[in-house]
Amino acid sequence: MKKIKVLAMALICAVFSPVKADEGMWLLQLMQEQNLADRMKAQGMKMDVTDIYSADKVTLKDAVGIFGRGCTGEIISPNGLILTNHHCGYDAIQQHSSVDHDYLTNGFWAKSYQEELPTPGLTFKFVERIVDVTDLVNEDIKKKKVTEAESFGAKYLKELADKQLKKSDLKGKPGISALALPFYAGNKYYLFFIKTYSDVRMVAAPPSSIGKFGGETDNWMWPRHTCDFSMFRIYADKDGNPTEEYKETNVPLKVKKYLTISLKGLQEGDYAMIMGFPGSTSRYLTESEVRLRMDGTNIPRITVREARLGVLRKEMAASDKIRIQYASKFASSSNYWKNSIGMNKAIVDNKVLDAKAEQEMKFLEFAEKKQNEDYKAVVSKINDYVARIAPLQTQMTYFSETFRSGIEFAGYTAVNSSVEALAKALDKNKKKDIEKALDGLKETYAEIHNKDYDHEVDRKVAKILIPLYMASVPADALPAFYGTIKDEFKGDFNAYIDALYNNTIFANEKNFNAFMANPTVEALEKDLAVQYAETVGNKYGEIAGRIGKASGDIDLLHKTYVRGLCEMYAPTPKAPDANFTIRLTYGNVKSYDPKDGIHYKYYTTLKGVMEKEDPKNPEFVVPEKLKELYATKNYGRYALPNGEMPACFLTTNDITGGNSGSPVMNGNGELIGAAFDGNWESLSGDINFDNNLQRCIAVDIRYVLFIVEKLGGCKNLIDEMTIVE
Repeated sequence: MKKIKVLAMALICAVFSPVKADEGMWLLQLMQEQNLADRMKAQGMKMDVTDIYSADKVTLKDAVGIFGRGCTGEIISPNGLILTNHHCGYDAIQQHSSVDHDYLTNGFWAKSYQEELPTPGLTFKFVERIVDVTDLVNEDIKKKKVTEAESFGAKYLKELADKQLKKSDLKGKPGISALALPFYAGNKYYLFFIKTYSDVRMVAAPPSSIGKFGGETDNWMWPRHTCDFSMFRIYADKDGNPTEEYKETNVPLKVKKYLTISLKGLQEGDYAMIMGFPGSTSRYLTESEVRLRMDGTNIPRITVREARLGVLRKEMAASDKIRIQYASKFASSSNYWKNSIGMNKAIVDNKVLDAKAEQEMKFLEFAEKKQNEDYKAVVSKINDYVARIAPLQTQMTYFSETFRSGIEFAGYTAVNSSVEALAKALDKNKKKDIEKALDGLKETYAEIHNKDYDHEVDRKVAKILIPLYMASVPADALPAFYGTIKDEFKGDFNAYIDALYNNTIFANEKNFNAFMANPTVEALEKDLAVQYAETVGNKYGEIAGRIGKASGDIDLLHKTYVRGLCEMYAPTPKAPDANFTIRLTYGNVKSYDPKDGIHYKYYTTLKGVMEKEDPKNPEFVVPEKLKELYATKNYGRYALPNGEMPACFLTTNDITGGNSGSPVMNGNGELIGAAFDGNWESLSGDINFDNNLQRCIAVDIRYVLFIVEKLGGCKNLIDEMTIVE
């Protein structure tokens, strides 16, 4: 009875009126329930909250979607034109680039629909509908169709989503899928109906010297001068329906909502609002869990990525071919390498551990006052979980960074499945099954030796990471191939790796073809790459199993703790942690003072680009055409009143990864910029929000349009937008 009663409680986080609500990645469907409109209007919002989101009409929500696998994009014309960040479009730009057509270096500008480039695998997703399914989940728990612990699981949530989709009027409509997710650590559940468009074409991208200006050095830093944007377009069939892939007969999508663009400018204190898909925050962690993040995730990630990035930097600098092949991989890896460094530093500098400890003391006092035994015990139980999981989490991070995202050759998932299928087919000796399995092995070989893989670069990465992994983890975390190195190669890592990369079935086309001409189980069993993949896969399963066993009921403990915190902080509402679902954050344009004697104003200009220019440093090269435009002050209508060209600006909006590309809007819901980064001093913000230091860095829409029109020569794109001056 006790559990059911707890599950039936209204979530206090979601229903009380706000006292202060600057922090928060707010759920659109709860804005009115949480009375956020009054606070937003007090800070400068001029529109009605129902024009931001309403279940009954077209709103701003319908102009924002998921771009690709992990970013946000917004629609900026009636013809499906998407604005997102350059770093969000980087995969696509790299995919289309070659030494002969180096769009990474030179940029890409489509002057007509015919010049826009199909990009296989790239999608854009709109949220069609949001439904509260908390009561359905609680009813299933009550009727014992699922346990409370199982209600968090992917299997149950998929079954729930599929069941609701079948009952919906959206069933069977092109591109529609359903996704059910827990919020507030499982105290609430929502179902999202998603519409996916799979024909998305590249339209415009500035040279990386503009779109990625500052590179690693400026990443997560202010002041910034990066024009971090790219443009794409959604295509659909003649009726506006999604198709599963590119079709020549598809046409630009006539959207139901797009954003108007404002050139009116911005001043310190102006209202700023961001809508997007923040990936992940962990605001409800205990002190011990923050330490686990620092030591069990961030430090191993920093260690392994630093080693790998060192190899890639050297190889990319020596070859244009390799630079293009590894551009996207390098950018993705370095981004969260630096983020992990900054997060650990900010946790210490901003005294996050002290804040968490203080919160736990207050929570214990609250629990004792309430005489709630679950609340009294929950932090202690979470601490016990951390003690069990910490060494395993450290091992798993080292493992994943080394064998899942570090070394690419002989990836264990693909190799193991295709080799196992072939071995079974050879044992049964059925021609049809053998031919099918051999086709699968061909796919695995092609997957390894894809256009963005260089065998010699990866060999050099392996020679750094394989010894590093051994030095970083206990002996029982080592895959069995380390025994092969010790016994058969006398501990010589380089000799083993050379044999792996030179002599195995998957090493090169000659070896692979020789095996395919005479495939045998014996050859598979003796092959070093097959042994390597098998032992790596086995060790992953072993570590993951130990983590699962040690985790216990951690999801239920978090559910209890979050519910208790919401009660403790009432009547102030709390937002749920980010989980890559659509959110709204509001704030203001604002400068900040990171340290004594240092003041950062809220905007930068093109002048700063010229001041940072360093022709000897590829991160700070300035294109000649941009220098010409600067010299002649040929800014057109995009200049500031004093004649300067705005570049980037700061707001107090609460964002994180996944918000990249999100629209920054003024009080009228007009687009004024695109969010692309956070500031170094507040990289602990995913764990603990700091009102004084937290800043969102955005590229000014005027800088974007200036580059599109004056440098890219794409007046055609400007003409299809609705611009307010």
